[in-house]
Parts: sequence; structure tokens; C-alpha cells
Amino acid sequence: MSKGVEGQNVEEFLRNYGNEMPTRYSYKDIKKMTNNLREKLGQGGFGSVYKGKLIDGRLIAVKVLAEPKGSGEEFINEVATIGRIHHINVVRLLGFCADGWKKALIYDFMPNGSLERFIFFDKPRSHCLHWETLYKVALGTSRGLEYLHRGCETRILHLDIKPHNILLDEDFCPKISDFGLAKLYSNKQSVISLTGARGTIGYMAPEVYSRSFGVVSHKSDVYSFGMLLLEMVGGRKNFDQQANSSEVYFPDWVYSRLECGGDLEVGDIKGEEEEMAKRMMVVGLWCIQINPTDRPSITKVVEMLDGNSQTLVLPPKPSFSSPKKRSSLESDSGHTEMSIL
Repeated sequence: MSKGVEGQNVEEFLRNYGNEMPTRYSYKDIKKMTNNLREKLGQGGFGSVYKGKLIDGRLIAVKVLAEPKGSGEEFINEVATIGRIHHINVVRLLGFCADGWKKALIYDFMPNGSLERFIFFDKPRSHCLHWETLYKVALGTSRGLEYLHRGCETRILHLDIKPHNILLDEDFCPKISDFGLAKLYSNKQSVISLTGARGTIGYMAPEVYSRSFGVVSHKSDVYSFGMLLLEMVGGRKNFDQQANSSEVYFPDWVYSRLECGGDLEVGDIKGEEEEMAKRMMVVGLWCIQINPTDRPSITKVVEMLDGNSQTLVLPPKPSFSSPKKRSSLESDSGHTEMSIL
């Protein structure tokens, strides 16, 4: 699709968006805010992020989107989903730029970066974050996801929950970010369509990969959140493309340990900290059930995390299938039906 058509789609969306739209800036403004894109904070599939400052002195993160290859859907998704959202556990969109094909999104600056930098270690588990803080991050993220699923006027499926997309402010309060793959739907809809798979290998629910596992729904975000919980406790990625094929799939290892009452091997923890770790693991295992109908809703997940781990029971052991094995299946590249009931 040409840049002209892409630009027309974006401008039409912005005209229809209404008066609640965040502040619009020119690309010249963006260059000034970021001191000519001097300090790069990171890079993702949709563009690069730079540190900047508003005229009032507030620090910001500016995501400059890569040159578009389609209809501008990623940009539209970001503005449409979080432009009107105000929740403590969802990143806030302060403004945007749409100067022809040059597009940028402006957010509050998160001084502690993403959760990813705090949970993955080469050595045996040695938390940079206290277990209480880690647990609060998990609970806050679940509450943000519950707001997206149930608290918004237009409900939102994020479809890319992972550590990289959980940002942490100065108090380590988590903020769900990056809505480029999100899907909006109304409370009255029962089924919507999705063309192709969306998400990141290792966090993508089986039904997103292939409709033979079921229909895509809010339970698909729950699956991704479950993988996130297991990674937070274990300090390792659930899916490592470089790992030996004979290596035990991490969720399978977690289940076996909990089932036999074995050592969790998550560092020198005991008492309340061990209860937190076990609670997160059990909830994570419920979330990654292969059949979407067997997974709890995100509201139930919040209740499970906020309760007592002694009241939780292990879910039935699913037929664990690692993303590496799943990737050998033929994914359905056609029309996928999405249930949102």
C-alpha cells in the first residue's frame, strides 16, 4: 500500500476520533523534544524509543515508528486503544505525531524500563527485585489486563503480553504498553475476525497459532500472562530458540516440581516469599491450560493472586507443548474466528 493511502487512512481515523484525542505534535516538535533523537532507550518491531522532555520539563518516552508497510494499523491501534485510557497499570499516551508517513507516540517516561531487564539471569536465580515487589508487579499487571478486558467502554485484547511490554515507573508500578497488535471489540459482539496470527512466540496462546486448539478470546491474553508469571518466578525464558531440543519444557518442569513438592530452585527463599512464588506458579499453570475454556478469566486471576496460595490447587496437567514443537504444526493462515464470550 502506498504512503499516500496509508496517510489517508490515518487522517480519516484522526478526524473521526473526536475531541478526546491526545495532543498532536509536528515532527519538528518531536525532534526538539528529543534533542534531535539523541538518547535512544530501545528498539522494537514497530520502531525506536527515545528519551525526551516536554516544555513543562516532564520526562517522556517517544516511540518513533518505523516507515509503514501497510495501512498504518499499528499507529491507529495505539492511539485508538490507549488514547482514552487512564488506569494506573496501563501506560499513558500523552500525545502523538502524524506528519505524512512520519509518526511518533509520546508516553510518560518509565525510569526503570521494562520488566525484562529484572527477571532474566544467566546465573541461578538471584532477584534484583524483592519478592514482595515482584509479586506486586504481577498483581498490578493482572489488574491492568482486567481493566482492558472489562473496564473499558470498548474492550481490548492486547495480544502481546510479555516482559518487554511491561514498563516500570520509579516505584516499580507496572504499566502495560505497546498496543500495536491489540484488537478492539464491543461488549455486544460475540465473534470478530482476525486474519493471521498475532503475538510473540513463547507467549502466544495455542489457539492464536492454530484454530484447531479453539477460538481466540480474552483467554488468549490470560495464556500470555500465565507465561509471564512463570518467567517472573523462574528467572528464565519459557522458550529459548537456542535451547537443546532435549531440554525439558519449563512449564512442564514447574508442574512436576509442584506436584511432587520438590525444591522450586528459585533462590534462598522461605516463608512468605516461598508462598508468593508458589502462588504465582500455580496461577501461571492455570493460565496456560491448552484448552481456552479451562483457563480462568483475568478477573478470577486477580482474585487468585490476591488470595491465599493454600486455597489454590494445581490444575489438571495439560499436554504441554513447547512453542518449538508447536511451530512445526501448520498454522492456519486464513480467517480465524475469535470468540469474546
